[in-house]
Amino acid sequence: MTFTYPWALLALLVIPVLIWRYRALLRADQERREALARSGLVPAAAGATGATRSARRGRHLVPACLLATLALLILAAAGPAATLTQVHREGTVILAFDTSNSMRATDLRPDRLAAAKAAAYRFIDAQPRNIRIGVVAFSDTGNVTQSPTDDPRLVKSAVDRLGAHGGTSLGQGLFTALKAIAGGKLTVDPEQLASDPDSVDIGYYGSARVVLLSDGQDTGTLDPQAMARLASVAGVKVSTVGLGDPGGTTVTIDGVAQHTALDEASLRGIAETTDGTYARATSAGDLGDIYAGMKLDFVSRRESTELAPYMTLLSLLILGLGVTVSVVRTGRVVSA
Repeated sequence: MTFTYPWALLALLVIPVLIWRYRALLRADQERREALARSGLVPAAAGATGATRSARRGRHLVPACLLATLALLILAAAGPAATLTQVHREGTVILAFDTSNSMRATDLRPDRLAAAKAAAYRFIDAQPRNIRIGVVAFSDTGNVTQSPTDDPRLVKSAVDRLGAHGGTSLGQGLFTALKAIAGGKLTVDPEQLASDPDSVDIGYYGSARVVLLSDGQDTGTLDPQAMARLASVAGVKVSTVGLGDPGGTTVTIDGVAQHTALDEASLRGIAETTDGTYARATSAGDLGDIYAGMKLDFVSRRESTELAPYMTLLSLLILGLGVTVSVVRTGRVVSA
C-alpha cells in the first residue's frame, strides 16, 4: 500500500493518546465509585454477574467504534492506494470493411456496403467507453480511416465516409488492421511472410479483435492466410462476416456487368486460423444480430486503485454501528 500524503499519517499518533486518556478516565471513575462505597454513600459492589460483566464490556464498544472511525478517516486523508487485480471487458476492435466494387451488389439491401455500415453504427452505440474502435477500409490496398478511439462520433464519421472502388485484397485488409492495432508501427517483409510468417514478431495484443466484413473474393497478392497466422501469433482474433450469396449475383461497374459471389471458405479459414468466428449475413438484420453477439473477453490487469473512498465508507458504517449501540444501551447518541 502506498500513500499520496504520508505525512498525514502522523495524525494517527493521537489514537494511543486518546486510548491512554480513556483508560485514565475509567480508572478515575472506578476510584470514585470505590471511595463512595467506603464512605457508605453508595452500596458496595457485589460480585459481578455474567450480565454485569457483559454490560461492562459493552460500554467499551462505542468508544472503540469512535476510535476506529477516526483512524480510518486519517488513513483515507493520507490518500492510500494499492495495486489490485481488476477485471474489465476492454480492448480494441478494428472494423475492417471491404470497400471493393463488389460491395455495391444488392443481394443485401440497399447494397452490401450500406447494410454493413448501418449495422456498424448500432454496434458502435452498444460498446462501453473503455472499448476503443478503429476503422480500416481495404480494396486493392488498405487504409486506416480512423485510428482506435473511444469517441463514437469519430468512428461513425469514418464509417460514413466509406465508398466502394477497386478490387479486394483480404491480406491488405488484415495487414492494415494489425497496423492500426500496433499504433501504426508495423513493417513486414512480404517475402518473410510468405516463407515463415510465424517468425515475424509484431508484439502481443490479446485484448484486440478484428471484425472483417467482406464477400471473401480475394484478388490481392498478399496471402490472407499468412496475415491470419501473423494475427494469431500476435493474439489477435479475427471475426469474419461473409456478405452476399454463395450462388453469386451481378453488379454493374461503369456500365460493365460483373459476377460476384461469397467465398465462405476463405473467410472461414481466416477465422479458424486466429481462433475467431465466422458468420454469414444474408440480410441487414443478420448483420445486426452478428454484431450484437460479439463480446470482448474479460481481461484482468493489475492497476493502482485508490482506497480512500472505501475507507471512508467503512468508517461511516462503523460510526453508524457505534451510534446504534449507544442509543440502544443508553437512549443517547453518546454513552456516559
